Amino acid sequence: MATFQSCIPGRVTVYSVPGCPHCLQAKATLGALGLPVCDVDVSHDAGLQAQLMELTGSSSVPQIFFNNVCVGGNEHLKNLAPEKLEQLVRMVTETPVPTDAQPLPAGNSPESEEWGGGEFKCERNAFADTVEELKRSGLIGSCRRGLRVHKNSFTGTELVGWLCREQGLASELSEALRNLILKLYSDYLSTDGKSVDYKAMSQSPCFKRYCELAVQLQCMELLSLSREEKLAFFINIYNALVIHGNLRLGFPKNMWQRYRFFNYVSYLIGGEVFTLQDIENGVLRGNRKGAAQLLKPFSKNDPRLQVALPDAEPLIHFALNCGAKGCPPIKTYTPQGIDSQLRTAAEAFLENEDGCMVDSVKGEVKLSQIFKWYKADFGGTDEKLLNWVVDHMGASQKKLNLKTLLSAGNVKVSYMPYDWSTNSTD
Repeated sequence: MATFQSCIPGRVTVYSVPGCPHCLQAKATLGALGLPVCDVDVSHDAGLQAQLMELTGSSSVPQIFFNNVCVGGNEHLKNLAPEKLEQLVRMVTETPVPTDAQPLPAGNSPESEEWGGGEFKCERNAFADTVEELKRSGLIGSCRRGLRVHKNSFTGTELVGWLCREQGLASELSEALRNLILKLYSDYLSTDGKSVDYKAMSQSPCFKRYCELAVQLQCMELLSLSREEKLAFFINIYNALVIHGNLRLGFPKNMWQRYRFFNYVSYLIGGEVFTLQDIENGVLRGNRKGAAQLLKPFSKNDPRLQVALPDAEPLIHFALNCGAKGCPPIKTYTPQGIDSQLRTAAEAFLENEDGCMVDSVKGEVKLSQIFKWYKADFGGTDEKLLNWVVDHMGASQKKLNLKTLLSAGNVKVSYMPYDWSTNSTD
């Protein structure tokens, strides 16, 4: 039967079947909005079913109408933009039902003949297709937990692996990790991004969630990532791995400890081990030898070589933070506009006195040790290095002074001592 009580001029109609969870949820949502609902049971009325099918093109319920406007099912209702929902509510509370609205039945007729198109069913859940794919894939099997075997089940690791492998969710996992990293940085980084409250972060539930999600990196499909996605993903992962390593192992205090830290602290990503050195020099620098390295990170037969960028990207040096005070500030990066973000980071680094100093009187330019260690990425010679620097500086007096020195020639290049002390706030 159709039931309806209202003092509003318009009408909200929900075509439903008894016991449908989506119908019940939709009516509860509408009730919470203060809207009386006209509930029409279509389970036995073949004529009404046919009309509704013709009107909406769907054989699922609920079907929800605000006056004569069909919004679809429960999922459609939940996903309405707030401004659109507000507009619909205002319409039914202020506007009478138009003449072209679907007429209400006088009563449902159990004796009606069967509808040839089949009975109306609950709308499909958003994950129904995924469940069917899981069944077809053979992932659902038996899992042992303790001494018991659970049939028709799978582990969380198996599920994430299947989602990343079969459903192309590498970018989704990357974004989920980035959001957690962003939350951690928001809560435990200084405003300038130069210092980290490691002690407080180690006790954070958010860090615990990050550690749990980082385990799923082993299932990630890296070959599907674009250049921009690789840049953002590996920069974010490098910075997070440094923090993760410092929290688990402590901050390296000398050259030998730093060597071990950057060559052994690692994540298992896509089935392969990536150390901090592998990420920086193997992936982001296009498989170039790092400082104090005799060999390239990846041999020609190393499967990780397929993930490496084709060429070194010099801008990454102003985004990677190794946990020392001399490093650039820690930020998160997104694939969208990554090159612009990195250029902005380079401008900020060069504007800071820790990154670049120009002494017009002595005709000298003092640069961070980063430019010495990775000079090959900036051209390989002092002249090319300085031209790269001036090309990547923002408009400033420092840039004008450097241009003047370059035009005069005979510029001396030196490198400032690097501050290896920890960036901890403690």
